[in-house]
Amino acid sequence: MRTQKRDKGTVDEPRDVVLIGGGIMSATLGVLLQEMEPTWTIRVLERLDKLAEESSGPWNNAGTGHSALCELNYTAERPDGTVDIAKAVTVNEQFQISRQLWTFLVENGRIPDPTAFIHTTPHMSFVWGADNVDYLRRRWEALKDHPLFAGMEFSDDPEVIRGWAPLLLEGRTGTEPIAATYSAQGTDVNFGALTQILTDALVEKGAQLELGTEVKDVHKTMDGSWHVTGRRVTGERFHYTADFVFVGAGGYALPLLQKAGIKEIKGFGGFPVSGEFLRTSSPALVQQHQAKVYGKAAVGAPPMSVPHLDTRVVGDKTYLMFGPYAGWSPKFLKKGSLLDLFRSIKAHNLVPMLKTAIHNVPLTVYLIQQLLASASKKFKDLLDFYPGAKSADWEKITAGQRVQVIRPDGTLQFGTEVIAAADGSIAGLLGASPGASTAAPIMIDLMKRCFPDRWEAWRPQLTAMVPSAGSPLSDDPQLALATMTRTAKALQIVAPPTTELTSTNGGAHRA
Repeated sequence: MRTQKRDKGTVDEPRDVVLIGGGIMSATLGVLLQEMEPTWTIRVLERLDKLAEESSGPWNNAGTGHSALCELNYTAERPDGTVDIAKAVTVNEQFQISRQLWTFLVENGRIPDPTAFIHTTPHMSFVWGADNVDYLRRRWEALKDHPLFAGMEFSDDPEVIRGWAPLLLEGRTGTEPIAATYSAQGTDVNFGALTQILTDALVEKGAQLELGTEVKDVHKTMDGSWHVTGRRVTGERFHYTADFVFVGAGGYALPLLQKAGIKEIKGFGGFPVSGEFLRTSSPALVQQHQAKVYGKAAVGAPPMSVPHLDTRVVGDKTYLMFGPYAGWSPKFLKKGSLLDLFRSIKAHNLVPMLKTAIHNVPLTVYLIQQLLASASKKFKDLLDFYPGAKSADWEKITAGQRVQVIRPDGTLQFGTEVIAAADGSIAGLLGASPGASTAAPIMIDLMKRCFPDRWEAWRPQLTAMVPSAGSPLSDDPQLALATMTRTAKALQIVAPPTTELTSTNGGAHRA
């Protein structure tokens, strides 16, 4: 890579880019930058010997194409009983941007086969108990007429729900009210496979990929460039110079940004949370459950711990998985160090981290309860969804490690946050869900922040690639329908309906 001092005043000068981390975020940003600036040199550095082995891997996340069709934590109940759908709409809009980027890449041959990473999988919400049934009905009423949620059905009829997801009713007895919503346009996404596809496309157009290459330090020099140094798995040291660095290293983004010394990271900390799932590949069970079914989170549980019973397609095989069961480890990555958390504690973030501990006692209690829960207690949670489940059919797997953002004011933030230096020369992503599903809008926003000198020149091409970037689909129902129909066709998934739905007591049907 170039080592001479860069001319910051030359807008058209090619730049050297280093992307740290071989996950979905780096892959997405790399593809976007390569489309905008094909002369730039892009290098991807991944510490493991394979791509997407941490958060982006198919067994390290739920694979939900997060569009708020089923996730109840995105639709909070207000004190007056109404349901706030603003967050749900935002998340859905973001996922539509990701779909549009993938569609552009399919249409231009950079994604050869979308079925290698995305499949239609209906999204359902499922609740029990009179209060929860009432909440779900009000949620559906608030969403059903919105253009991004067209086709969502509601029912409190057990036989209708059995038709949607038979396992939910198998073995269920008694008279406790139940209800569900059903969205046929949901998806299951293998973000590990997508990461590999996007990175292959990057390399095909000249980007460099280096596996087994761990970044140990990032620091800025007097000439305004960044020096990225570390060691390869062979023991060989490396040193690269870059004009722009993106830290998409999952939980390791925090310590690397701390090493970079940018003032914008001051006060930020991280709270690691681990997780487990139960998984089965039993053909008899898989054939009876073809949906992602989300319930309500337990009191004190973080949003990422909302229980769900999911169809997962990994490679050419279909599975079911249930969870997550929250746990705790001081590691910042699944294949990290037990010292990660302690090494991240600095003088500038100690007070915010202590505030977080004091203000989140229910979360601490919840995590302790999860850690102490027996295998039989954890299996009982599955029985709430699928009363007929048998433990012999299921195995335990460990999910990816997540590091939740602790903000300088002591707030524990669930979601993602981009941290960028004032001059835009380095940026990183902190946080977790729904990050992978919303990688495209997050990275587009990062580009706007980090490359203001080029943004106006990029906008026409970005708009051609992602038409709704900067102009919400919610504002134009006809455009929303046309856009979702186009992306569904390209990605070979179910398109939104063109007919409206009405509901009757005890069921749902199309008008």
